Amino acid sequence: MTGALLAIRGLAVDYPGEGAVVRAVDGVDLDLAAGETLALVGESGSGKSTVAMAPLGLLPPDARVAGSIRLQGAELLGLAEPALRPVRGGRIGMVFQEPVTSLNPVLTVGEQVREVLAAHGICHGRAARARAVALLAEVGIADPADRAGRYPHELSGGMRQRAMIAMALAAGPELLVADEPTTALDVTVQAQILDLFRRLRDRRGMALLLVTHDLGVVAELADRVAVMKAGRVVETGAARQVLDAPAHAYTRELLAATLSVDDAPRWTGNESTLQPKPTESPLPSREGGRGRGFV
Repeated sequence: MTGALLAIRGLAVDYPGEGAVVRAVDGVDLDLAAGETLALVGESGSGKSTVAMAPLGLLPPDARVAGSIRLQGAELLGLAEPALRPVRGGRIGMVFQEPVTSLNPVLTVGEQVREVLAAHGICHGRAARARAVALLAEVGIADPADRAGRYPHELSGGMRQRAMIAMALAAGPELLVADEPTTALDVTVQAQILDLFRRLRDRRGMALLLVTHDLGVVAELADRVAVMKAGRVVETGAARQVLDAPAHAYTRELLAATLSVDDAPRWTGNESTLQPKPTESPLPSREGGRGRGFV
């Protein structure tokens, strides 16, 4: 893709295993344009979270990484920690899967947003307090001045996730990475968070890299989809095209595992009739082979 904000070429990630090297990601090529949402989809162990963490330099120390990851043409792989710091949390924001474990329990949410502002030299003191409240308001937290003084355990799961999003937005990132951002939330809150991501993306013009196993989330939010299996991208294309007429057998298996037989994958405007089948669970985690233990 010409002029891609994020360009990944030949990404390979190996980990030491018992007597052999485990290849978690194997030759992944991806492009993401400014203002676009790309969903990485696959079962647990497919390598999707490993791909998403690689641009941030958040892989384990024993990971061996090869290939190229460029942000607006600048190479990220191999950057020393001081050079990576302005990128991580600055140009690229991160929303983790579990806000209850990602937030510091002994700091208020306002203090944690202010820490991000201070770390990137954006503002301090009174200006940082005002900016933190404004960010909490932007992500839809009611009475943000009061909630800024609350500890994570005093907030609902949805509010904690919104606080995490506020922290990720604090430095004005060009790219937001969201790793299973709705997994721990109930259905009503999931819909609200997806709508929030859509509005933030459109208002700020930022790109969104979304990691998910939920094809309903893909249908609601993604412009394009990359389907991963065993560390490789097996299918990529426009979300509508992939969900309506999947070309790869594995993509069809994913759809069959998450959709009712009566739910034909047809689109109406910006909404989709794709609905998860409540009696079925996602594909089980891979046992053995490439990608085991990496999500």
